Amino acid sequence: MSTLEAAAADLRSLAEQSNAWPFDEARKLVARLKKRPKDVVLFETGYGPSGLPHIGTFGEVARTTMVRHAFRVLTDDKIKTKLLCFSDDVDGMRKVPDNVPNQELLQQHLGRPLTRVPDPFGQYESFGHHNNAMLRRFLDAFGFEYEFASALDYYTSGRFNDGLVRMLENYDKVMGVMLPTLREERRKTYAPILPIHPESGVVMQVPIDEVHADRATVVWHEPESGKRWETSVLDGGCKAQWKPDWALRWAVLDVDYEMSGKDHIDNVKTSGKICRILGGTPPEGFNYELFLDENGQKISKSKGNGITIDEWLRYASPESLSLFMYRDPKAAKRLHFDVIPRNVDDYQQFLDGYPKQELKHQLANPVWHVHAGAPTPRDMPISFAMLLTLVSSSNAENADTLWGFIGRYRPGVTPQTHPHLDAQVKYAIQYFRDFVLPEKKFRNATETERAALKDLRDALSQLPADATAEAIQDIVYEIGRREPFLDHKKKAKDGQPGVSLDWFNMLYQVLLGQEKGPRFGSFVTVYGLNNTVDMIDGALARSA
Repeated sequence: MSTLEAAAADLRSLAEQSNAWPFDEARKLVARLKKRPKDVVLFETGYGPSGLPHIGTFGEVARTTMVRHAFRVLTDDKIKTKLLCFSDDVDGMRKVPDNVPNQELLQQHLGRPLTRVPDPFGQYESFGHHNNAMLRRFLDAFGFEYEFASALDYYTSGRFNDGLVRMLENYDKVMGVMLPTLREERRKTYAPILPIHPESGVVMQVPIDEVHADRATVVWHEPESGKRWETSVLDGGCKAQWKPDWALRWAVLDVDYEMSGKDHIDNVKTSGKICRILGGTPPEGFNYELFLDENGQKISKSKGNGITIDEWLRYASPESLSLFMYRDPKAAKRLHFDVIPRNVDDYQQFLDGYPKQELKHQLANPVWHVHAGAPTPRDMPISFAMLLTLVSSSNAENADTLWGFIGRYRPGVTPQTHPHLDAQVKYAIQYFRDFVLPEKKFRNATETERAALKDLRDALSQLPADATAEAIQDIVYEIGRREPFLDHKKKAKDGQPGVSLDWFNMLYQVLLGQEKGPRFGSFVTVYGLNNTVDMIDGALARSA
């Protein structure tokens, strides 16, 4: 066995034991293949282009990609895989999204397939094509390896024809699965097949009067006029309702893996039953928890109440977004702008720790999955939280000001030597302008706090210019070790009471105009002793 083969065997052996969730999912596929061997394993993600793509859509592709890579490791990359990103762009537009222009224009096309609705942005041949292009642009920017699939192409090219005929042949069985899942009122009008009106182009939500599997047609009538139509289900004349449509894709394409949100647990079961009726085997997968907005509400494409991918990338790196997607997929998470800084710094901490870890622990490190097993360490001498505090304390309007602090703190570190840090600098300035500055509020110090601040100022002014962060932090602790800042439950190194968080909260609120910040000694080291003394003088004058 060669060295490379031995390394691959070690990697596979450890991966088989790893409890990282992508390996848990990949092991399901390995077990599936033992029962159903095949040459190509198909991963699928679904997207409904009824609104602009949001981060939840991206997350499904990112997470599926992580499972796909884990599967390749478990199988030594000997089995081919494919990721199909499927857009249900023949779905009828039920309502006009709140976050797009030309609302009146779209209102005139309600009910028509999204690929037959004009693009309100005036850039593509339809609203569906516009949203598909946005999704592909986002996925391409992240370097995902995938194949894009349009429902319009699959229906009109005839790729679903055989499956649709099987659905007609088993129409009563499909209805038998669907009807118990519906409210009584909905049962009266439900049909698993939706004919597309030959004149208006509207996707008709009407009962089916007759099913003719032998000639692949359905008969239906218009609710208002009573006019009867016989429509072919072939080549785009009809489409399936979304749960039967999901099952149709699984059966016809032989999908092996697809994940979905927790709100689809029952729908997965329903579509799985229909998939079996159509002669297929439902895919493996798991149900992830939903993303919530700042108010704890489910994010929605039509409401636009979540963060878009472009918005995240305006303030942080793509890797930080991938980390957010990797973490705790079965736990509900707030998807709001205030989660960005933490994920930026956490990503760097995971990356810093990676080279020091044994392979077993590397496989559990999120950056291994974010970077498909090949993370590249990078030197990031200043955290994102520190950059934000520097911008806030100095009111920096440009990157040059921040680089002045950085250069003094770490001589030789420049935008040229540390391009990733340079990107972080720009992100921090933008984040400060949009989120920190509008909320920045200084509070005045109380008399007790003023006395402590004066002592801190005097102590800092006596330190040498090259004082370490540890020496400065010791001073901060020493000055804070007084009432009302003592915490008698905490113990300092000398056994005396420790310093409460109230002391540090006061420093952030009075000096920086924010609720939290980085380690104060480290901040002073980067910001400079003289600048910090001037800051304290300003706060004292403001509080006088």
